[in-house]
Amino acid sequence: QRQLVESGGELVQPGGSLRLSCVPSGFRLDGYSIGWFRQAPGKEREGVSCISRRGDRQNYADFVQGRFTISRDNEKNTAYLQMTSLRPEDTAVYYCAVGVTQRCPPFKDWRREYFYWGQGTQVTVSS
Repeated sequence: QRQLVESGGELVQPGGSLRLSCVPSGFRLDGYSIGWFRQAPGKEREGVSCISRRGDRQNYADFVQGRFTISRDNEKNTAYLQMTSLRPEDTAVYYCAVGVTQRCPPFKDWRREYFYWGQGTQVTVSS
């Protein structure tokens, strides 16, 4: 069964940094765009960032404000989300998924445009 496995989430203090990883099971990432999403308790899932198949385009949600960097290493078959200057409002379960198009599909269409969702990794930002 094809799915993605996220890791790297943990408890971190405000202002801290984390790097999340996204590894596929049963397929390769290099044929897809890759998106990162998050879902906080009681809130809708929202898009955080996306990188195109070639890695030449990256999209970020407005709330990122230059704090996060998405990347991919096709040789390692892994995608990353480097997060800095973390805030309590960044607390959420973070998910990665692949997009149906080589360029990033719109975040708002995540239900039908992204797939192979994993179980997510918990990021908690608290002092």
